[in-house]
Amino acid sequence: MNLYIFNETRRGAVFGIGTYVCELISALKNSDIHLCVVNLLSDRPQITMEESGNVQYWYFPEPIPDVRVAGSSEQRRMYFHNVVYLLQLYIQDRTDLLFHLNFPQCEGLVDELKNAFDCKVVSVVHFSQWGFAVFDNLPRLRSILNEENPDSSNEEIKKVFEEDRSYYSKVDCCVCLSEYMREILCREYELDAVHISVVPNGLSDVPDVAVDIESLRKKWNIQAGEKIILFVGRLDDVKGIVYLIRAFRTVLEICPEARLIIAGSGNFDTCLREAKTICTKVTFTGLLEKEELYELYRMAAVGVVSSLFEPFGYVAVEMMIHTVPLVVTATSGLNEVVDSACGLKIPLTVLPDRVEIDTLLLAQKIVYLLQHPEEAKVLGLNGRKRYLANYSSEIFRRNMFHLYQSL
Repeated sequence: MNLYIFNETRRGAVFGIGTYVCELISALKNSDIHLCVVNLLSDRPQITMEESGNVQYWYFPEPIPDVRVAGSSEQRRMYFHNVVYLLQLYIQDRTDLLFHLNFPQCEGLVDELKNAFDCKVVSVVHFSQWGFAVFDNLPRLRSILNEENPDSSNEEIKKVFEEDRSYYSKVDCCVCLSEYMREILCREYELDAVHISVVPNGLSDVPDVAVDIESLRKKWNIQAGEKIILFVGRLDDVKGIVYLIRAFRTVLEICPEARLIIAGSGNFDTCLREAKTICTKVTFTGLLEKEELYELYRMAAVGVVSSLFEPFGYVAVEMMIHTVPLVVTATSGLNEVVDSACGLKIPLTVLPDRVEIDTLLLAQKIVYLLQHPEEAKVLGLNGRKRYLANYSSEIFRRNMFHLYQSL
């Protein structure tokens, strides 16, 4: 099999999609599959080809802005056309040729690949653009899609939704990360279930090494007796970070020894304003390297994933690997990843025009785990068992092999 995995050098590559591509490469690189990663929109000045660990890496520079082209969509179409033209020159062995795409709005790329090669095309539904606007509020999404005279923002949601529906209808297989997303593709996008597969993400395990927690606490200036509540992720509305900060204010009234650590980059201004009166108890680390993040996992008393929409939930799985007891929102794919044996769940409040989190209930769940460390420990150990049973890299590798071979 000749597998070409497409990646794009943009924001998603730094976060979830970048993690996915790295895990997929790690799972497949020692197999019989000829593996090549095609990096589009690269910041390199010219086409570059490298090889590392039996994997080829190709880099195609981003296009030079062309004022003669009306609109970015037309330039994107031309970019895909030129990339595929070059791929025809470089791809020699075309036996069992499979292209694996990872970003939406790539209908033009599918068309070009299908016209140029005898191939199969797979696309993973990592996220949906409308999810950043309506969150886990499907009735609102349906209402927007049925509007005859939408405003500009809703018109954009309808436009992107239709583009995605057309794109996904052209690939040979859509891969969803959860049953929740498969149902949306079938019901909302009206795609044929025969061409949809559910393959949850997988993560590589972390070596079990002896750790001196007191030394770690000293390194991070965590005072003796402080209990760490940990949030990891982008500081975006969709991650529910503002609701967590509000809930933490209530937590402090009951557990003044608590400290909230927020690890990630994004909209700091909104978070800082919300945390103004409790700022001495909230720590913002910015974006961390993996090893630094692992140190925080080892010190955390509670991990919180407060998302308003989450097609999967890599952070929850990372916390499960490190036996961190969880408090999560019962939303979308995250609700499938975390079960009641490894985490406490908060239902979302879905209103006609918005989605909210009951901050008092969120605070109560966090306080419960802080005040019942033995029960919290059981949740953490169960989380690791759930990771090994469902989300390990070996299970992910087997599932992807089966998917590719089925095509």
